[in-house]
Amino acid sequence: MIVSKKFKGIISAMLVVLIMASLVGCGKQEPAPGGGTATGGGGAATPSEGFSWDMASGSKIQVMFNQHTYADGIIQKIPEFEALTGIKVEYALTPEENYFDKLTTALNSRSGNPDIFMTGAYQLWQYAPAGYVADLTPFIEDPNMTNPDYNMDDFFPKIVDALKWDLVPGNKVGTGPQWALPIGFETNNLAYNKKVFEERGLEPPKTMEDLLKLTKELNEFDGPGTYALAIRGARNWGTIHAGYMTTYSNYGAVDFAVEDGKLVSKVNSPEAIEMTEMWVDLIKAGGSPSWSSYTWYQAGADFGAGKAAMLFDASCNGYFQNPDGASQEAGNLAWVSPPLPEGMTQINSNLWTWSLGMNEYSKNKTAAWLFMQYFTGPEYQLWAAINASAVDPARQSVFNDPEFQAVFAKSKGYAQAMEETVDGTTIQFTPQPHFFETTTEWAATLQDIVGGKYASVEEGMNALKVKMDQIVSDVVIE
Repeated sequence: MIVSKKFKGIISAMLVVLIMASLVGCGKQEPAPGGGTATGGGGAATPSEGFSWDMASGSKIQVMFNQHTYADGIIQKIPEFEALTGIKVEYALTPEENYFDKLTTALNSRSGNPDIFMTGAYQLWQYAPAGYVADLTPFIEDPNMTNPDYNMDDFFPKIVDALKWDLVPGNKVGTGPQWALPIGFETNNLAYNKKVFEERGLEPPKTMEDLLKLTKELNEFDGPGTYALAIRGARNWGTIHAGYMTTYSNYGAVDFAVEDGKLVSKVNSPEAIEMTEMWVDLIKAGGSPSWSSYTWYQAGADFGAGKAAMLFDASCNGYFQNPDGASQEAGNLAWVSPPLPEGMTQINSNLWTWSLGMNEYSKNKTAAWLFMQYFTGPEYQLWAAINASAVDPARQSVFNDPEFQAVFAKSKGYAQAMEETVDGTTIQFTPQPHFFETTTEWAATLQDIVGGKYASVEEGMNALKVKMDQIVSDVVIE
């Protein structure tokens, strides 16, 4: 088994808890860390009662939201949830730049507050081994706790499975406990301004060579201050996560492999170097002059304002710019699947899924589970996709719903790009406890390569490999 040294203390502590638990009388139900029962916490239904939306009536729960369109939809519907369940919901909404620092501090306190929180898959690679997150599998499998209409099989398999992990660094997502449930997800594709393309008689790119040619042609397409391709460039993990990692996987490159008992970086493989050379060429040929400061927000805003002709980023980033009144270019935006290297036909995309997780130390687990079911269930997610721009929907029934398809039809090519991409969309990174450190170092190296610090891309990626190997050197096989 692969374990990180930093987890050994956690594992030892868990063994002590298990030994002490074995001394408890057999007639009692085992208490969960937060003080509720193992089947759901305070007010849990007994097997004879069956599922009921009001089984935790009178409870109060705390929820932490990242400031996001997904959160806006949930907040609109909280009064209806409270009326249905009798549960009082209090929430905090925090901008993303501070959100995860605030959440980590709260979870580390083990106070049980918040009961529920928004998270991505990468954060679970730190939170779950630390014991902060409840395994949802017992709730899902208990018919007394789960609405019979919930239907786990309705989720796109690779989206919900991305939130499973066996806690073993180096092992891919998709097996092990279910640590969270998806609110929605982001695949990565290419958005383009169809008005700009039509005026110039251009077709959207199918290959990376096509994209490079267009990037050169469309630089300053509408004079100084406009440019061809909006992509992320800030010195943080998000720069590697979106368009870059999607393209990296389509070139057949991987970030790590397990060799001789160690995680070994593969960022200097021939495939990784070839891909990064292309990415650097794109930036230099027609990226934003301020590329090195660009996050999701700046890239999407430039695209919506007509400053960028194309956007290679999360699918919904451009989508949020397209509804009437959302941006200057609303109605002029269209989508295609991510361009592929010459000769490649399999479309892969990296995945981000905003999800709901439960605090392992929550004292209100039944109420928390009801909240999670309601806001990841098919009825709410259909409403949110149609009325609150909660895309991409994680449920197949929502995606296939005629009313939702009519909404999607207003964004040219969006539904087709998602259909072509979703089966190849998953977490392309290797789960490991130093994810944020290694990807931030990766983004810094990409900036340095573009800035001319290294004589070649190969030199820069060789240097990055050394740094990444050092960062993960404490991840060992036992």
